[in-house]
Amino acid sequence: MPRDARPRRYLMCPPAHFRVTYSINPWMDPAKPVELPLALAQWEDLRDRYRALGHTVELLTPRPDLPDMVFAANGATVVDGRVLGARFAYPERAAEAHEHLEWFRDHDYTEIHAPSHINEGEGDFAVTSSYLLAGRGFRSSPLSHDEAQEFFGRPVIGLDLVDPRYYHLDTALSVLDDEADEIMYYPDAFSPGSRAVLARLFPDALIAGPEDAAALGLNAVSDGRHVLLPQAAVGLYEPLRDRGYDPIGIDLGELLKGGGSVKCCTQELRP
Repeated sequence: MPRDARPRRYLMCPPAHFRVTYSINPWMDPAKPVELPLALAQWEDLRDRYRALGHTVELLTPRPDLPDMVFAANGATVVDGRVLGARFAYPERAAEAHEHLEWFRDHDYTEIHAPSHINEGEGDFAVTSSYLLAGRGFRSSPLSHDEAQEFFGRPVIGLDLVDPRYYHLDTALSVLDDEADEIMYYPDAFSPGSRAVLARLFPDALIAGPEDAAALGLNAVSDGRHVLLPQAAVGLYEPLRDRGYDPIGIDLGELLKGGGSVKCCTQELRP
């Protein structure tokens, strides 16, 4: 049966200054130039799709010296209106954390926590109704998991990432229905123990194959019915439809040069 979409509120940042001049993940190659007008057009299409589906999109002002600000999911994690800020692993992105916290302060959020340990926001935190899934292995510190659990009061499930192409949890796992604890993920991105944990907690999860994972098909956003995902992840479309979801392919090819796609550009502001 078709599923029900639920209105969402997202924070996004235009790629006005997006470029790839350094490499902090395997997708980034400074030798490959970015076509900025195309990157902007692709990002605007994603923003407009959200709005057409009835969602609210808030905007973060980009800074010229922070080219990766377009990947707004990394800047914080918001659950129940509480904001856990980010602390970036690489100095190239460190100042983004301040910009995000200032945005939340300016928009009347009162429960804000500046973290002591490295976490890269929704890059490594995924929220379901029962758990806060937390990636580790390449960016976020395992110590950030206890910090998040204490702040949000939700059980945190640590998951070890082992393939450098999937350096953040949101490149290897996506929440499809945050009320029914339904996810999709790519098993080979995780350690054997973490695969066993995921199989135990989510026995009915949609399992992605290597081709769709390599297209960053797990870097997706779902509103409970519509699943916006990279256009090239064609192997996920039919399995999603079989489960009652409506997959919507999005072309963010220019932003993929920075190692991100739909989810990386989208931070959810959970009330």
